Amino acid sequence: MVSTRTPLIAGNWKMNLDHLQAIAFVQKLAWTLGDAKHDFGDVEVAVFPPFTDLRSVQTLIAADKLELAYGGQDVSAHESGAYTGEISASFLKALDAGYVLIGHSERRQYHAESDEIVAAKVKAAVGKGIVPIVCVGETSDDLEKHGASAVPVSQLRAALDGLPKGTDVVVAYEPVWAIGSGQAATAEQAEQVCAALREVVKESLGDDAAAATRILYGGSVKSGNIAGFMREPNVDGALVGGASLDVDEFAAIVRYKKHVGV
Repeated sequence: MVSTRTPLIAGNWKMNLDHLQAIAFVQKLAWTLGDAKHDFGDVEVAVFPPFTDLRSVQTLIAADKLELAYGGQDVSAHESGAYTGEISASFLKALDAGYVLIGHSERRQYHAESDEIVAAKVKAAVGKGIVPIVCVGETSDDLEKHGASAVPVSQLRAALDGLPKGTDVVVAYEPVWAIGSGQAATAEQAEQVCAALREVVKESLGDDAAAATRILYGGSVKSGNIAGFMREPNVDGALVGGASLDVDEFAAIVRYKKHVGV
């Protein structure tokens, strides 16, 4: 059966580009995709700037009526209060952010985010009508000890625990050993794990949600390898890191159907 899920190509800028650079980047990306007559209804495009860029990105997208989506790179589990440096889901919602990344491996590793913290953040985002992009993935040690899917499945099951049936989420499978390494998983490896993750969505959120939920692959995604991933039935897009900072390369990833004939 051919999937009816709209592919999503998302660019995670991480701690790169100030607000002026963000404006220039979004303008150039919009022009590049516009010149190529990209159909945003066919492949959705989202960017995830640093928090200090979000207002500038929102203003530009709204003023120029660009079809780009955007979101935050993280969110607090708390609504408000004495949480220095935190950003609440309400703040993101006020900027019309449609998405937020939650549980990225760098947050888990560098900020000691547990499955419980990730689950609380997911609930905070869902409670404000923001679609969480739940990031899961195994380290090289996990891969050796447990195989590719055991840790991502466990992480996702914890993140979705207690959510209402039918909740709108996106899942991003990012093998930690592939991020920034230049060594991507094979399309077959990605499909194996993404298929297992879809079963978790089915168990947690129901059949309809499992059929509708987009599962992305992330980890050394480039224009040269995106087509292989997108041919797999359970891979619905990509969460792109370093390559999302190059407008031409990111646009080529977005336009994978055109330049590789998928």
